[in-house]
Amino acid sequence: MTTAMGYSHSGAAPTAASLAGAGFGPGQAAGVSQAGDTINLPEGPRPADQLPARAAETTAQNPWPVSVLSQKFYGAVERWPSAWVTGQITQINTRRAGSAYLTLRDDFEDIAMEVNGFGRFAQAASEFVQGDRVVIHGKPNLWMKRTSLSLRGDTILRVGAGGSLKAMIDELRKRLKGEGLFDADHKLPLPEFPRTIGLICAPQARAEGDVITNVNLRWPAVSFKVVHVHVQGEQCPADVVQAIQQLDADPQVDVIIVARGGGSFEDLMGFSDERVVRAAYACTTPLISSIGHEDDWTLLDLVADLRASTPTDAAKRVVPDVFEQSQLIEGAIDRIRLRMRSRVENEIRLVEGYANRPSLTQPHTMLEPHQRLIDDSLQRLDIGLRRIVDDAQLTIEKAHASLTALSPQSTLNRGYAVVQSADGHVLDDASKVNAGDNITVTLKKGIITATANSATE
Repeated sequence: MTTAMGYSHSGAAPTAASLAGAGFGPGQAAGVSQAGDTINLPEGPRPADQLPARAAETTAQNPWPVSVLSQKFYGAVERWPSAWVTGQITQINTRRAGSAYLTLRDDFEDIAMEVNGFGRFAQAASEFVQGDRVVIHGKPNLWMKRTSLSLRGDTILRVGAGGSLKAMIDELRKRLKGEGLFDADHKLPLPEFPRTIGLICAPQARAEGDVITNVNLRWPAVSFKVVHVHVQGEQCPADVVQAIQQLDADPQVDVIIVARGGGSFEDLMGFSDERVVRAAYACTTPLISSIGHEDDWTLLDLVADLRASTPTDAAKRVVPDVFEQSQLIEGAIDRIRLRMRSRVENEIRLVEGYANRPSLTQPHTMLEPHQRLIDDSLQRLDIGLRRIVDDAQLTIEKAHASLTALSPQSTLNRGYAVVQSADGHVLDDASKVNAGDNITVTLKKGIITATANSATE
């Protein structure tokens, strides 16, 4: 942080006589030089014994080098006593081990100073954050290389429960958290391939260039809609709210980035305003907060759908890397080709396997087992039918023999005869025949018709 410092002195301005003695013309006003005035000075450094011993002895022809004046300042500051000072931490950096760098702001006036320290002071300072009110003991110190004045601290103490600004923001944070404004389930996912990005930033800000440059390097197809706002001061909250609502209402905007470079704790206060937080919560377009540096924080970071540590980090996280996407596509294409080639090769091997089967190279082999089955079946059928015929023939022969043995003709063949009455009834009792009845006698060969003369029982 660069702090402008003003100095006042009781010494009189250069007089006309002193200017004339220094080589300036009589028509030139005191303290005013005209175009074309030059001073001739030696090219190299002058010995210390040739330089004025006191500031009152310096002239335009015999001035002090900057290093001498800085050395004079350093000597004067070294004689200043140590002091206790109080204020509010607006910036603090303790990332480098063994060293601490702070910006201490007056509690009531808009005046700040640099404080640094090492060793035990740095270790103690690492427990503090932006917004803390502290009391520091230290000795004024001048860095000669930049002629920069600071306080070299050796003791740091906390005042009360913290700074008033930090306490106010903490109270607001707790209240808004209780309302659910910071809940994770309310956060929206970022679009994977945004086409238009809404950017809220200060006019001609470095954050704008960082976001646009890095986004275009990663994903050149994206376009921007930039809304310039005040990023600190009283106008900041209203401007940011209006910009969020404006971009959220634009259907072409896929994602919104609120970006600001680093600053003191007070500089970033506008992004912890309740109006800004509620506008971000009501925003239906995914919103990225990129305020300050990694160590800075605002309430907008908590309600945003994504918090980026820096504007450059926001650019890297809002769009994919075109080269990475190209590699992913090429890798996917390679995998598709590999799988297609493997599938085709498997099908070719399958077809070749079918083509080389004997059933296709010698189709008649497919009929051989069926032909053998048919032949075997025919043979078994022939044998079975023959057995059936033989069995039937044997049965018939047996029946024929039985019939032959039991038939009347067989009895006649043995010399017996069958006697029948005239009405054809077989006569087996002599009492049934009367003398004079006609009878028929059947012999082995032929039939005899006779008349009964008598019948004897």
